[in-house]
Amino acid sequence: MTEISVSSTDSATLDDVATRTDRAPRARPAVDGNPATSPDAAKRADAAITGNPATTLDPAALLFADLDTEMATTRRMLERVPDGKDDWRPHKKSRTLDELATHIAQLPGLGILMLTQDEYDGGTRSPEPKPSCCSERVEIFDDVSGEFRRLVKEMTWEQAMSPWTMKFRGQVVFSTPRAQLLRSAMLTHLAHHRAQLGVYLRLLDIPVPGSYGPTADEGPPPSS
Repeated sequence: MTEISVSSTDSATLDDVATRTDRAPRARPAVDGNPATSPDAAKRADAAITGNPATTLDPAALLFADLDTEMATTRRMLERVPDGKDDWRPHKKSRTLDELATHIAQLPGLGILMLTQDEYDGGTRSPEPKPSCCSERVEIFDDVSGEFRRLVKEMTWEQAMSPWTMKFRGQVVFSTPRAQLLRSAMLTHLAHHRAQLGVYLRLLDIPVPGSYGPTADEGPPPSS
């Protein structure tokens, strides 16, 4: 098993978020001033779930019940990436196959950052690791996704509702409740790039595994 390195959590995982300040939303003062997202509200939420049948679930069960399925689907897609095609791309403006697949493999590292730090400056990223083959890429994914899943399952309601801040070279890009970012910047982001990878596989005439249903090559994905 490879050790989870700093570069696995703060390099390619942030390229769609931190470096595009022209497209990124401005800081959201409402997070600090909004009673619904304040630390006190988080504490009240923790207290409110006691004895309430509708909210006795922890954040992982209530907000991220699809986490294990999403990770399994992503792993199946990464397993199909062929060796020897690293520099292939469908268009001159597209990422190479290696760049896209490696970005996907490291993306759970962004979730690790969000669950172990309260803020991060994307202008201080480390160089990303360069797996030499498909199996190494899958191993990276296994390590970071396993740690991410463990941290999500340990997350409290206070942690889920507290703000997480993204900076770029000292400037605040956004500050948003952690659980919201875990969904949008991690899981939805992951599904977006995974779908792109499916197109790459199709154009390379490699059978595409099912995600949310069957593909032209295979039936529905196995139940997790």
